[in-house]
Amino acid sequence: MGRHAPEPGGAAVTTPTAGETAGSKSERAYAAIKEKILGGEYTPGYRLVLAKLAGDLGFSVVPVREAIRRLEAENFVTFERNVGATVAGIDPTEYLFTMQTLSIVEGAATALSAPLITASDIARARAVNAAMRESLDHFDPIRFTALNLEFHSVLFENCPNPHILDLVHRGWNRLQALRSSTFSYVPGRAKESVAEHEALLALLESGAGADDVERAARAHRAATLDAYLARRSPEQRAHVPVSASY
Repeated sequence: MGRHAPEPGGAAVTTPTAGETAGSKSERAYAAIKEKILGGEYTPGYRLVLAKLAGDLGFSVVPVREAIRRLEAENFVTFERNVGATVAGIDPTEYLFTMQTLSIVEGAATALSAPLITASDIARARAVNAAMRESLDHFDPIRFTALNLEFHSVLFENCPNPHILDLVHRGWNRLQALRSSTFSYVPGRAKESVAEHEALLALLESGAGADDVERAARAHRAATLDAYLARRSPEQRAHVPVSASY
């Protein structure tokens, strides 16, 4: 691993070591660019100029080009004629489909996990939810979304069905690729989400049946999607292929 030296503006530049392979350079370039996309520094439509990126990262153009191709395959980047590589925009319809699917599979995973969730798991989830509640005063939708994933992970990671769990992970990864935090569009939904989290924990503590747990988990996810759709214009909603209420 190479050392990091500060840029004039204070950011760190990656300096590769002599024995570093092209593959490891590409991996590091990929991670660095993806982090800037997810963090919002590179916004949709931002031009990813290979020479500039290579200079910023301290690499040649080759590993940066490989990183960009990988990000394109993951739908983080698009190529436009006469423009080149740009950060991909967010597709509302893809977001809708992802949230609907995640509602179903995450609800099932949470229900299957319920008998395996321990008191310490509940305590851990409640601590994360408390952090979410505290963050409402100085709201950061990106951090809130990260805490939201941490909370739900506690509830679904015990799922004994690896295929369902894989679908849940794919759904969350797809949301990450979309870089869409509903809470950026409807910050008022965040407070409701925290309250629903506590209700879900109380349901799990009560020993509720799998059907009740699954229904509550699905309703929680659907409510977030409904809040997002409600903020869209009538023209935009007209292009939504199916209702979020299913």
